[in-house]
Amino acid sequence: MSRESNPAVRAVVLLSGGLDSATVLAMARAAGLECYALSVAYGQKHAVELEAAASIARRLGAHEHRVMHVDLANIGGSALTDASLVVPTESSAGIPITYVPARNTIMLSLALAWAEVLKAGEIHIGVNAVDYSGYPDCRPQFVTAFEQLAQLATKVGVEGASLRVHAPLIHMSKAQIVREGVRLGVDYSLTVSCYQADAQGLACGLCDSCRLRREGFVSAGIPDPTRYRLQAGQGDEKIV
Repeated sequence: MSRESNPAVRAVVLLSGGLDSATVLAMARAAGLECYALSVAYGQKHAVELEAAASIARRLGAHEHRVMHVDLANIGGSALTDASLVVPTESSAGIPITYVPARNTIMLSLALAWAEVLKAGEIHIGVNAVDYSGYPDCRPQFVTAFEQLAQLATKVGVEGASLRVHAPLIHMSKAQIVREGVRLGVDYSLTVSCYQADAQGLACGLCDSCRLRREGFVSAGIPDPTRYRLQAGQGDEKIV
């Protein structure tokens, strides 16, 4: 059944609390979907993003918002979860240390399980293969492969129902994402993208995620509403 003939089609939307996932939720709501927002507490140092996700879910009219817990900090291997590793402030070649092993696979698996229970036909995720940091689980090939897995590994798939994985930002630049979100009324001041945001949600302005976010607003020609803790190259100066 098409969205046009059934505007109440359910979708599970992965919502981290950042710019991209907020835009995806706004796009899904604009498409008339009944959205179930899912955030994952995976042991990330910047856990304040989960508070942002709750605010975004309320503001954008998610039907329900849940937080599921997975202890990836116990595995380590990423500067986002391992206390012994430092978030870099300069870009590097190859897959960066901020890559969290299997994170998107795990998150999509949780979304898949919830979608099956909800009888939701769609899962939405804000991965991006243009302005991204080299993560292997942000590529179109990954999204396609997971959708194929979903059809093979679930009761609904075996029984012939369709379960689609949508990554609407996959080929968009950060500037295009910002413009689309602004068009849909996303309040980006509520979002937290920084890999080392403090307890108040203030961004460092130095990490790769902050850089990509800031460049996106500049390229889009839209004022950046991000609240920064540090101004790059100027010590501990506050930005308000």
